[in-house]
Amino acid sequence: MLKEFGMDKCKSISTPFSTSCPLDHDVAGNSVDETKYRGLLGSLLYLTASRPDIMFVVCMCARFQSAPKESHFNAAKRILKYLQGIKEVGLWYPGNISLSLTSYSDLDFAGCKIDRKSTSGTCHLLGSSLISWQSKKQACVVLSTAEAEYIAAGSCCAQTLWPGKQLNEFGILLNNIPLLCDNTSAINLTKNPIMYSRTKHIEIRHHFLKEHISNGKCEIKFIGTDLQLADLFTKPLAKDRFNFLLNELGIININSPLQ
Repeated sequence: MLKEFGMDKCKSISTPFSTSCPLDHDVAGNSVDETKYRGLLGSLLYLTASRPDIMFVVCMCARFQSAPKESHFNAAKRILKYLQGIKEVGLWYPGNISLSLTSYSDLDFAGCKIDRKSTSGTCHLLGSSLISWQSKKQACVVLSTAEAEYIAAGSCCAQTLWPGKQLNEFGILLNNIPLLCDNTSAINLTKNPIMYSRTKHIEIRHHFLKEHISNGKCEIKFIGTDLQLADLFTKPLAKDRFNFLLNELGIININSPLQ
């Protein structure tokens, strides 16, 4: 892919995105070849199946495929510069992991510069091994961080039930699967029905989270923001934070997996 897009000789950089230049429509910017831009994004989207570290920024760049500008193409090329320096990085799956499932749910409130919609990030670990991840802009503008986190946690719960069901078919029965969220108000919404009067505008489909917590399928718990692994899928991060999350998620150099 680096050779195809003329980036095989480029200098590498430490992160796949910039924390200081959020992307927007860039109406005044110079247009670029849509076919080439979509080809690059298609290749990168395929790569996200095994490289979760580029998931957020690839999804961000994919929002501008209809009218790509030079700034969007430069952001996509930055991903290639990042990949240039870490060709041997991949997901590490040790053979002695415990068969326990843990889910993380996080959110970047109103993070989209264009429409102020929030971006949800979720990931799921079997033992210490990352098996599923997602970065997705929410479909509607929400009124508070608690509401946005609640919706994100509902989406995370839905994704948690699928691997849980698959494990059940192998005779591994899991209940009270931990769903870790760093927003106490969102957690309270799942436990306190009195607060429903203040959340009537939230679509009913999002309240199924409370149902699955009540029947013991999931157990929502608080986790500190510093240990929120799903943070990787919601926003651009500084180098130190980015590298910390990579290590915690088992995204390491495959030639030295025990580092």
